[in-house]
Amino acid sequence: MQTTQRPAASEAVVRSRKKRELVKNLVAYSFIAPNFVGFAVFTLVPMVMAVALAFLSWDGSNNNPITFAGFQNFIDLFQDPKFTQALVNTVAYAVITVPLTMAASLGLAILLNQKIHARNFFRTMMFFPYVASMVAVTAVWNMLFNPSMGPVNMILSGLGVENLPRWSADPNWFICMGTVILFSIWKFMGYYMIIYLAGLQGVNPDLYEAAALDGANPWQKFWYVTMPQLRPTTFFVTVMLTIQCFKVYDIFLMITNFGPGGKTRVLVGNIYEAAFTSRNFGYASAMAMVLFILVLIVTLIQFRGESSMKE
Repeated sequence: MQTTQRPAASEAVVRSRKKRELVKNLVAYSFIAPNFVGFAVFTLVPMVMAVALAFLSWDGSNNNPITFAGFQNFIDLFQDPKFTQALVNTVAYAVITVPLTMAASLGLAILLNQKIHARNFFRTMMFFPYVASMVAVTAVWNMLFNPSMGPVNMILSGLGVENLPRWSADPNWFICMGTVILFSIWKFMGYYMIIYLAGLQGVNPDLYEAAALDGANPWQKFWYVTMPQLRPTTFFVTVMLTIQCFKVYDIFLMITNFGPGGKTRVLVGNIYEAAFTSRNFGYASAMAMVLFILVLIVTLIQFRGESSMKE
């Protein structure tokens, strides 16, 4: 009799335990459900639709039917000189902006990690451009670098410079692109400075004392102590900054308006123009897929490089 009751009692305990676990799981899922629904509606579903549209031809209206285009959108893409120019500009912008922004951010972090007067004030001032409105700071930037009445050109003219640059309106690609890159560094270095400051707070000060006892100079301390300790932080900054540079749009729109003569076209600008100006959603989706694959390849290379350095 007892042997019959024990299995029944144990089964009841198991069922009760499973019920409690189910309730706990449902409660946990209820907390993440709003975020997941938002992600599914505004990110996951548009991504799936964009992949499908890349192989279709559609102008977004109900008058013209959706037709299957196969790989024609991708073929037209790589035969389009505007796309080639935008791809080159985007890659060049990322290649130049990423290391310069990282160097400026790390330099500021090291400087403002020292015990200097009004350190918190200077940290706030360096971070302010990042939180300021993009429209406001680009307007101020364009005023500073105005070719005819901007203070930068006035100073250069006072120093005796004759051929004054037109900056964002200059026909020289290097000057025009350099203006945007300089603004990007100034705009974003404060944010990544904060990340580097957080990384510097985690460096063990005993390592610097040991290096000093071994006779290391400041440069050797930086190269052999600071940089290895900041490797995870540097990897994070590199990945985030690279992705940010590849999807740049608003900076070029408000500083150069993709000019002069379309010389500063970028991929996201071409995607917007193809989708909402030319009404060619299939072609725009094909460009978006190329951008996604490009960013994915670069990110995977960065992760692979980080893994090989750990090994």
